[in-house]
Amino acid sequence: MVANEGGYEPSVIANPVNSSFLIDVARLRVGMYIQLDLGWMNHPFPVSSFRIASPEQIGTLRSLGLQQVRWVPARSDPEVRELPGEAAAEEGAHPHAAASPAAADAPDGPAEAEPASLLQERLAAQRRSLARCDEQFARATRTYERLALHAEQDPAEARRATEALVQGCVSQLSDHSETAIRLLSERVGTRAALHSVNVAVLSLLLGKTLGMRGDDLGDLGIAALLHDLGKITLPPHVAQPGAPLGPADQALYEAHVGESVVLAQRMGLGRAVVSAIAQHHERADGGGFPLGLKGSELGRSGQVLALVNHYDRLCNPLHGVQPLTPHEALSVLFAQHKSRFDAKVLQSFIRLMGVYPAGSIVQLTNERYAIVVAVDSGRPLRPRVIVHDPAVPRDDALVLDLEQARDLGIRRSLRPAQLPRDALDYLSPRKRICYFFERAVDAAEADTARAAADGEAA
Repeated sequence: MVANEGGYEPSVIANPVNSSFLIDVARLRVGMYIQLDLGWMNHPFPVSSFRIASPEQIGTLRSLGLQQVRWVPARSDPEVRELPGEAAAEEGAHPHAAASPAAADAPDGPAEAEPASLLQERLAAQRRSLARCDEQFARATRTYERLALHAEQDPAEARRATEALVQGCVSQLSDHSETAIRLLSERVGTRAALHSVNVAVLSLLLGKTLGMRGDDLGDLGIAALLHDLGKITLPPHVAQPGAPLGPADQALYEAHVGESVVLAQRMGLGRAVVSAIAQHHERADGGGFPLGLKGSELGRSGQVLALVNHYDRLCNPLHGVQPLTPHEALSVLFAQHKSRFDAKVLQSFIRLMGVYPAGSIVQLTNERYAIVVAVDSGRPLRPRVIVHDPAVPRDDALVLDLEQARDLGIRRSLRPAQLPRDALDYLSPRKRICYFFERAVDAAEADTARAAADGEAA
């Protein structure tokens, strides 16, 4: 292809936003947006495309032994979007066709230079963190499955197992000033166990957000874990229906609330626990069951449990209903079901989960697709995501913290069916949404940890 008089190929002029050309590393300046045509493990930066933020980063780029790098003027700071034509020619710079979409649209994440060994450690730490949350959730589901199996024959042991599990979670939450809600891997376990543990985890987090502590928080966690225990007395097609129930079976299904109360009483659990279990299908507008309680007739634990139980059923429904994404579920709660729940509890839940809860599929402001994998309670509007990047194997993808990538945000939420096939396969949206919690690491702590690691590397 013949270049025009201005020195640019026509294809570049037609797509100026994504146009790039190679320039000598000696001409790099702070503010330039560059793309490294290197594999992830062959350079020390968190991402391969970024805006140069410091002279130190330029020094790191030069130390890689590169002669030239790809520069995207349109995405650079205004003062460095142009180079004198003759200077560029003298330095051997020449126009280049637009980079591949994967490179041109790479996240504008923070680009602090890090040793390759530290990047590998970050990936290992990321895997350890997820594995730890996965194992804690799996242990909880196994405990629930055992106590459900023996609750009628040995209520005292069922109570002991329940209290030990919940107290462990409460202790962890008490140790964390701020927590992050973490999306888990695909879960293995019975539907009843996954639902009960999920509701218990989110109820504890919401209870803490509302100021509940100590025994009050523990009672809420116990009630949340056991709220559906009465379903063990129901026929399987009623306890976990795969289709809408007829009137007789629906009445039988609603009776599980009373059965759960009876089992809790046999276990010798206190009034606060029993009351919350009894109210987990009640609604603030009086439209719930079994008693049609409303407003002030509901206790705080019952309000929390009712809301969280409903949210989980929107994401992980019964009756063969199409599941909602976490973002859709939260939107439905706010826009359509607001009158059913206590206003303060609902507002606190929305703040806790964030606008895009963990598990949401999103499109970023640079058009890339991502899945939200964690939301920190202290900054719910800037979640952590994994970005679809064909250049990086899915198992090697580092979590991108949008709090640290300030020039990148979320444009919109998507349903999995709206994703291109390659992005769908890469991001692997969960068929079942399950959460656990972990300690939130704020930016200052992350900087401290990074500085310590850099010191060790030196």
